[in-house]
Amino acid sequence: MTSESGATATPTPRPARPRALPTWVIVALSVFFGLFYAYAVWNAVAFLISQATGPLGLNGAGWAILLAAVLFPLVAFGVAFAIGWRRTWGELSLTLLAGLCIVAVFWLNVVAYSVTNGAALLG
Repeated sequence: MTSESGATATPTPRPARPRALPTWVIVALSVFFGLFYAYAVWNAVAFLISQATGPLGLNGAGWAILLAAVLFPLVAFGVAFAIGWRRTWGELSLTLLAGLCIVAVFWLNVVAYSVTNGAALLG
């Protein structure tokens, strides 16, 4: 493109995108938050085992709800990591923290449901 004076117009530079995080930062943040997600899974597995080996056992709905409580933290971590791993370290941390908060809310819902409707889950 030339202007009226005959000089070529230079395109405006794009703002610099932050560089990708070093791998060790991604791994360190993922391991740190992953331990909390693993604790949620461990807690859900322990609750599932204690309910399944109880005197009454579990029915189909109980198995479905408590297995969902085991699988949900794994799915939430995967989704949060997929959203945040190409972003800055702060955004990755906030994404993993938000996923962990959603896991905590889901776990509280499972516990509240089992306390209020525990007999409906038993076989």
